[in-house]
Amino acid sequence: MSLKSLLMPMVSQRLLARSRLEGQRARQERKRLARGERHVVHYFHQTDDPYSALVAQMLPVLLERYDIALMPHLVSPPPDSAAPQRERLVAYSRRDAATLAAQTGLDFQDGGRQPEAARVEQVRALLVAAVDAGRFAGCAGALSQALWQLDAPADAVRRAAGGLEPAAASRVAEHAEGADALRQSLGHYLGAMFQYGGEWYWGLDRLHHLEQRLTDLGARRGHDSGWLFTPPADLSAPATPTQSGPIDFFVSLRSPYSAIVTPRVFELARHTGVQVRLRYLLPMVMRGLPVPREKRMYITFDAAREAHARGIPFGRLNDPVGRPTERGLALIPLAERHGLGEAYLRSFMAGVWSEGIDAGSERGLRRIATRAGLDWDEARAALKDEGWRAVAEANRTEMFALGLWGVPSFKVGSVSTWGQDRLWVVQQALLGQLPSSSTGGVRP
Repeated sequence: MSLKSLLMPMVSQRLLARSRLEGQRARQERKRLARGERHVVHYFHQTDDPYSALVAQMLPVLLERYDIALMPHLVSPPPDSAAPQRERLVAYSRRDAATLAAQTGLDFQDGGRQPEAARVEQVRALLVAAVDAGRFAGCAGALSQALWQLDAPADAVRRAAGGLEPAAASRVAEHAEGADALRQSLGHYLGAMFQYGGEWYWGLDRLHHLEQRLTDLGARRGHDSGWLFTPPADLSAPATPTQSGPIDFFVSLRSPYSAIVTPRVFELARHTGVQVRLRYLLPMVMRGLPVPREKRMYITFDAAREAHARGIPFGRLNDPVGRPTERGLALIPLAERHGLGEAYLRSFMAGVWSEGIDAGSERGLRRIATRAGLDWDEARAALKDEGWRAVAEANRTEMFALGLWGVPSFKVGSVSTWGQDRLWVVQQALLGQLPSSSTGGVRP
């Protein structure tokens, strides 16, 4: 066992501990109080990003509900290093935003293409002017809706501007440069991002985490309960599906989001009586797609926060990149032949993401395999079989054909979706509950 494998579980357990996060939050609050400042929330808006368009519609309500000072910044799309499949990301974002809009009652339709570049620039100049005038929250929603009404009259944007005059091109460039630099210095790369007190919150999906934090700090106005958007709860009782499945589960052993959704996928399958079909892949970095440090860090901290909210053990990790993942994948076909696919995947994910087991070592992988019910002598023989590589590549090819590229992803019938925070889409697809306006556009 290497020194890295010995130290990583201890370091990660401390780094990702909930107590450490709460301590950071407490220190941030003490600093804020000492400076006599309001709760300052930075918001990074990407003009042609569908998720930003949804967030923009929520901003007035957010400001009504919480005593915060909102600092908006107009940022560029993520760099190529953080968006290696940009065309898929752009197309997926539109379809997924349409699903979210149907779920939340917001206004967004996927017109099958991006807005014209000239209109994007027009709206960006107006949004910069709105920032300068202190009117961003009141204007951003209407301007974003006008931008995404692709067949609207040419003057739709001007009417949505409410009398604003666009900022000069030099001012737009100056603002964008400063906004991008600030986002990078604070450690992020996406649009539709909130940043408060050293912590990042993405779009509608993480807004409830920010709301909970502000509520705990006494920044909530009034006595209304609930959050602006909370993802639907996981199914907790047996239900009769209208779709017989199976759930195709595209999964990587090195993905923290795959790790925290794995037990939930199988619970959903159990409640609905459908099967889970494991579609395992090599992780991006082992397919020649390096992940920038700020992206890796955000994903890991976000996964820890999501795991805590769902009561899923996470954080004492031992990164399975390389040999541990290859050895882990080699045993999946054996486990499936014995009807132990679920037990083995759950054992592996718990082992490397919450127990700090080194799956690259003989001792570590043996522990993972045998507690799942596998015979170790049979498992050792299976490690010599390279057949899993062709299966993993075939799974990657099929996932890409669905317009997806990341894990965890899921497919049920004609519906496919991406993300541990989209298991509710899988659930609604199984139960025939997807809004009719979204079923045709959920990442087909």
